Amino acid sequence: MKLHEYHTTIEWTGNEGIGTANYKSYNRNHRISIPDKIQEILGSSDPAFRGDSSRYNPEELLVSSLSSCHLLWYLHLCAVNGVVVITYIDHARGTMIETENGSGRFSEVVLCPIVTVQEENMIAKAVELHHQANQMCFIANSCNFPVRHEIKVWHANQSQ
Repeated sequence: MKLHEYHTTIEWTGNEGIGTANYKSYNRNHRISIPDKIQEILGSSDPAFRGDSSRYNPEELLVSSLSSCHLLWYLHLCAVNGVVVITYIDHARGTMIETENGSGRFSEVVLCPIVTVQEENMIAKAVELHHQANQMCFIANSCNFPVRHEIKVWHANQSQ
């Protein structure tokens, strides 16, 4: 078994002079930095929780992480199985339930990949590989909620 470690630094930048003296006295802005990466990620909370809508929130980043991990496994599996992918786009969505005490949890994430493959005879294999990618995805394997898929696969000469 191999172990992999990941390091991030989160720095809160939202002190507006009096810190967290009360719920409305601070903003939720923060910076996410990762060693050896070119760019920081500007984060905040969801606007429903007094966050800045122009910044990424943890819920969006969770959904993005699932989508990205699935994409990377899918492309790998296609490459080793002779399925040539021409385009891939995923309009993923996640649903979070907020509880009475203000906490919450995700109830599901739905990945909606739309894939164009080079050859029509590879469509069935391309669909099958989405299921394998889901089984391999590190992030999906770490979630305690379902990650569903609404898959569309086309071939390059098919009108969509």
